[in-house]
Amino acid sequence: MPASLIIKGGTVVNADASVRADVLCESGTIRAIGPDLAAPAGCEVVDAGGALVMPGGIDTHTHMELPFMGTVTMDDFFTGTAAGLSGGTTSILDFVIPNPKQPLMEAFQNWSGWAEKSAADYGFHVAVTWWDESVHEDMGLLVNDHGVNSFKHFMAYKNAIMADDEVLVNSFARALELGALPTVHAENGELVFQLQNKLVAMGLTGPEQHPASRPPAVEAEATNRAIRLAEVIGCPIYIVHVSNAESLQAIMRARGAGQRVFGEVLAGHLTIDDSVYRHPDWRIAAAHVMSPPFRERHHQDALWAGLQAGHLHTTATDHCAFCDEQKAMGADNFAKIPNGCAGIEDRMAVVWDAGVNSGRLTPNEFVRVTSTNAAQIFNLYPRKGAIAVGSDADLVVWDASARKTITTATSVSKVGYNVFEGRKVQGLPVVTVAAGKVAFSHGDLRAVRGAGRYLKRPPFSPMFDALKRQAALHAPSAVTRVR
Repeated sequence: MPASLIIKGGTVVNADASVRADVLCESGTIRAIGPDLAAPAGCEVVDAGGALVMPGGIDTHTHMELPFMGTVTMDDFFTGTAAGLSGGTTSILDFVIPNPKQPLMEAFQNWSGWAEKSAADYGFHVAVTWWDESVHEDMGLLVNDHGVNSFKHFMAYKNAIMADDEVLVNSFARALELGALPTVHAENGELVFQLQNKLVAMGLTGPEQHPASRPPAVEAEATNRAIRLAEVIGCPIYIVHVSNAESLQAIMRARGAGQRVFGEVLAGHLTIDDSVYRHPDWRIAAAHVMSPPFRERHHQDALWAGLQAGHLHTTATDHCAFCDEQKAMGADNFAKIPNGCAGIEDRMAVVWDAGVNSGRLTPNEFVRVTSTNAAQIFNLYPRKGAIAVGSDADLVVWDASARKTITTATSVSKVGYNVFEGRKVQGLPVVTVAAGKVAFSHGDLRAVRGAGRYLKRPPFSPMFDALKRQAALHAPSAVTRVR
């Protein structure tokens, strides 16, 4: 008999509805949902005890084992995904980031090797950091042969991985041809570079200068530019880690005009403000250096409103775990502090506590912004993002009354600090099931090295066919690809 597991006595919460039901899983797949299901002989029984049963979380933005700014993040694909499982996240979308002039396929193979140790299911966005005919060809191979349907573009990090407008235009157009979704890190890299140099020349070198070098307008300009490029080319676009009201307004304007624009927001940007950069302990201030930076508090209200209204669609972490020693590379110059924060194990609890407990989100909306929208946008639905017969058995038993104080002392991540340190949350995962097996239960982490599966994601043929027809009708010669 195949391995089976049943969750009994819970309320199943999907994005569209909630119902009291048991969930039977066999061979990693949901086989039956209904009241008072009988457990097959030898079946493992998980007693939900009246708690909620939700689809496993999907983190659309992680950087496991990332080589960046002269070092490599502390969490590899095993420790990072294990941390995610402890917090109810059962799938991640990580980033393959080629060096300038590095073939995309070579970088993809590197990341694929590193990810074989993953404890949870994983997929990849592949960054386009340069352009020539080989990039055009590799994008086709990645979509058609390797199940990649999204490409990342960094508009920041000049003299490193920044994509200029030539790269953006050519890559966006190629993505449209292939039925793949362009995504962008929207910050004006030239402005950031100039502002960093100006501040350092003035002797202003501490972490408190990080947000000064990347003000909201720098992000809003790039967001608007990327959206306008996508408008002319006729492709949809996904804006990662939207951090401020002005960038959100650019998304809202485009969506109001009928453009297909998707927005992602980080749990940190929803709950942490820029006062962290003025902390008297340099170590703590530097720990929060990420891009875009944490913003003034009023931006949080705008981001929550955008999430509630459906202009922002997914919640992520940008989990990029650099430890104290690595952050100290920028002790004399904030621009040299490796950019990145951890957070994958706390995303679900933080978003529930700040969103559902405050009345901003319903439990069904919580499922939508932590799992279902991600699965639908990146073409994993209904395999992921739903509790339905035939879906993957990725499930979270959620106790809405459970409480804890987030602290590094109990964190799974290897980074050694926590940007949510000291935050009290109510609402926690008590059991996480990944591929039909218990991976976390009441504090007992059972993550298995290499248990994660690579998620091939097909291209978006129906929606993209319509967009291509529309683009040809309205702008038949708007883009000429550089060969």
